[in-house]
Amino acid sequence: MAFSNPPRALLFDVFGTCVNWRKTVVESLIEWKHMALNDASASLASALRLRASNLEDEDWGRFAQEWRNSYMTYVRGIASGDIPPSGYKTIDEHHYDSLLTLIHDWDLVGLWRLTDVKAISLVWHRLEPWKDAAFGIQELNKLYWTCTLSNGNVELLGDLASHGKLEWTHIFSSNMWNSYKPSPKVYLGAAEKLGLQPDECAMVAAHLSDLKAAKSNGLKTIYVERPQEETMDTDEAKKEGYVDLWVREDEEGFVTMAEKLGVAVDRTRRRSLSASGTNENIWKKGMTDAARSL
Repeated sequence: MAFSNPPRALLFDVFGTCVNWRKTVVESLIEWKHMALNDASASLASALRLRASNLEDEDWGRFAQEWRNSYMTYVRGIASGDIPPSGYKTIDEHHYDSLLTLIHDWDLVGLWRLTDVKAISLVWHRLEPWKDAAFGIQELNKLYWTCTLSNGNVELLGDLASHGKLEWTHIFSSNMWNSYKPSPKVYLGAAEKLGLQPDECAMVAAHLSDLKAAKSNGLKTIYVERPQEETMDTDEAKKEGYVDLWVREDEEGFVTMAEKLGVAVDRTRRRSLSASGTNENIWKKGMTDAARSL
């Protein structure tokens, strides 16, 4: 058992921790590009058609990372108060607005109709889970409440749960407290809503910044490494000691976490877990370069 006094509830970050947003978003953008270029009813300017045609998969990886960076900047601005309350919007609204901005910045205005842009912006509702996520959450439900604690809005999180068969016992969104992580009222509000003390809850995330904020508000912390998700210095985090349980990338994510938390994982009923993507290297470099700008 990883904790002498284990938590009663596990609060899950979602984007990057439970779902592989990069794979789904990049593949969707590439698909939408091909649909636009092959649409016989579309009248695309020659220069626009050429620009879009010349964009490689790596470029769409960078586009996706810039989209994600915009989200991170926005939620941090709301949490810190740098963006006033009048600037508050749901993540669905932000994803749409920021996509319009990116399309303008990349000189791609006119490639898609506004109805298409709206549909593209909702790709975040159907992100593919990491291969261990669904089974791991099912096993964790044997001993713990499993709750989302995500900046995604409730409707988005509900769709992700249905799409990925992610059987959380509760769905909590930062919207419930009119703010976003890393605001203290999100972490403390979740504990209060469950009727628990902060130290009876553990934040589960693939981002050290999320865990550092959770720990500062009295929560236990569990770090699950995921590919390309971390921007902070992991060695420094280990020195500071704010991570209570660390699951390495070469382990089995939530399944390993369940075993370390005392769950008798039933591997005889474990579902066949398909790989979460093998073609990511095509566009990975573009996203890595863009992530460094965050």
